[in-house]
Amino acid sequence: MKRTVLIAIALAVIAALSGCGQKTVQPGVIAGFDQGEEYLKIWVHSIEDTPEGQAYREAVDNFNDKYNGRYFADIEFIPRNDSGGGYSDKVNASVMSGDLPDVITVDGPNISAYAANGIIQPLSELTEEEKGVYLDSIIEQGTVGGELYALGAMESSVGLYYNKDILAEAGIDVPGAGNPWTLSEFKEILEKLKPVMKKKGGYPLDMTFPTGEASIYYYAPFIWSNGGDLVSEDGLKVDGIFNSEKNTETMLYFKSLADNEYMSRTPIEKLFESGRAAFKFDGAWEVNNVYESYPDIKLGVAPYVVSDDWDGGRYTPTGSWAYAATSKTENIEGATELVKWMSGTDSGLLIYEKTKNLPSTYACYERISDFKEDENYKALYEQLRDYGHPRPKTPVYPQVSTSFQQTLENIAISGMDAKSEMDKSVERINAKLERYNRE
Repeated sequence: MKRTVLIAIALAVIAALSGCGQKTVQPGVIAGFDQGEEYLKIWVHSIEDTPEGQAYREAVDNFNDKYNGRYFADIEFIPRNDSGGGYSDKVNASVMSGDLPDVITVDGPNISAYAANGIIQPLSELTEEEKGVYLDSIIEQGTVGGELYALGAMESSVGLYYNKDILAEAGIDVPGAGNPWTLSEFKEILEKLKPVMKKKGGYPLDMTFPTGEASIYYYAPFIWSNGGDLVSEDGLKVDGIFNSEKNTETMLYFKSLADNEYMSRTPIEKLFESGRAAFKFDGAWEVNNVYESYPDIKLGVAPYVVSDDWDGGRYTPTGSWAYAATSKTENIEGATELVKWMSGTDSGLLIYEKTKNLPSTYACYERISDFKEDENYKALYEQLRDYGHPRPKTPVYPQVSTSFQQTLENIAISGMDAKSEMDKSVERINAKLERYNRE
């Protein structure tokens, strides 16, 4: 028997023996919850008094209007703290107490870990038509072991942003979406930009390897387009994969960017936004940031750079918060209806209207004029649609993410031996994987 199954059984026994569990809510106690309706509790990772929180509140209210007489959803706001805890701490504590709600929000890369540890359960089966509403990246992100566990509240991506004026000054043309620069071509362009940017007191590329989730989110695409990966298909093996020759080659490419002074070895605040960098990798939020705060910059989005050996497959960044039904819910059909509603087109329109977070459904992109009329938003959508690739799916994702960032920084910035650093990361990840590989 898998250790994860034993853990799930143990948790259930603890909850039963302690008498803990979700409290029964009676009709009439909460405004709008009437006799004959099935009660559904949902937790979200936000403060209510924010644009994102308001979107969640309105979406739940719309659900209750739509399913009046059948279901009633009760939303609770549990914000994250500055270190990313708070919400996740509450979820983890509630696993032990048996006090999980019916539906929770889960950050996309953590879906596999939540599934492996029995925190969430597969949704009721969706038809192909129902699944076809969502971007392919959303379905792929939410699928673990062939079963669909989660649907995205929103989607996200990373752009290779460029300053149109600087590239025009250097005589550089940007390729079309289906013909991205290769790594070799990109280095030639960065070399051409060096004298231009030196005069401006900057660098060709505004690029850092930050701690936290950003590094794997931004730069794993270089691994994928080069034919590499970070974990096995089942998420339980990294030796020979994370530390493969292909991945070592990619890490050394990043080192060459620093060695050739195409980027600064230390972060420089607002390097791109101040006109002292020609390119920048950043999240989709950068478009709105530049529009609102740096209107003098003529912003463009170039196709994400690919390996010289790219086979045309999916490789660009994706992934954001999703909804999932917990292992606690006894009403998986109702929980699934709530997940579908909260991730659906109407709710996606609310999220975009209030926060500018990218939607998770094709219909939203068709209905939002920005993705037709604004070339930068259009480019980000087409990148998601055609090339989106979820981050690694593994029960030890946090360790993989941390190891990727540490390895990247140690090799590219500190100049440590690439093979040695990658082998050390494999040892650390394997230590976390051990519990999942026991029979």
